[in-house]
Amino acid sequence: MPPRIVITRPAHEAAQWVAALQLRGLPAQSLPLIQITAPQDTELVDRLHTARQQLAQYDAVMVVSGQAARYFWTPAAVQTLACLVATGHAPRVWAPGPGTASTLEALGMAPSCIDQPANDAPQFDSEALWQQVHTQIRPGCRVLIVRGSNATASNAPTEGSGRDWLTHQLQQADALVHTVVAYQRTAPHLTPDEKALAVQAAHDGSLWLFSSSQAIAHLQAQLPTQSWQQALALTTHPRIAAAAQAIGFGTVRQCRPALKDVAVSIESMP
Repeated sequence: MPPRIVITRPAHEAAQWVAALQLRGLPAQSLPLIQITAPQDTELVDRLHTARQQLAQYDAVMVVSGQAARYFWTPAAVQTLACLVATGHAPRVWAPGPGTASTLEALGMAPSCIDQPANDAPQFDSEALWQQVHTQIRPGCRVLIVRGSNATASNAPTEGSGRDWLTHQLQQADALVHTVVAYQRTAPHLTPDEKALAVQAAHDGSLWLFSSSQAIAHLQAQLPTQSWQQALALTTHPRIAAAAQAIGFGTVRQCRPALKDVAVSIESMP
């Protein structure tokens, strides 16, 4: 077992993961490498509000992550969905994995409203989700994709990125795809103590847990001269594994992103 597991998720999620892993006796510590905020751009905020008000026009709403779920599905939006369910005109809500589905349920959404990948899917992502939901799509269907955006150096929001593969599949099926930005991702401002922790964890046998390629990019930007040759990473998707290898992590392993799978993978390490 590694002497320490460095959790790099955004602060809210990192705290939950640290607590859950510590309950299993695993020495987890939080080092958030992505900062999450609400959109600041007036146009994005207006589009977000409009999307919530017009839920009835969509056949499906796909939230790309737990963060997207939290920032889009306000109590009022969840109540609107429940009313639409009662009338038989509610959109399906798509989640790319069980973590996002659990977040939706915690926000008050009925499990019967949610579609997600099969429990035995090798990965929890858009590709696995599509296997479950593609039969819902007919020409002219309207699908809303709720995602985040990356902040530029000037802190200006950019159009949401990610899930382009799913958008392509929907368009190939002649669906009408709309996107809305529900939150903004920015680089963290690491304190001197946090930077010292990162430097130490680069060579002391700590296990870095990455669930985002962007977290890896932010880590490299914070410590551009740091060697990661002695560092060990556990990643939750092949694309994230490739990003860790690209910045020089000496050992990179993969597992499914569910907390149980991550914990079992860690516990099985020599």
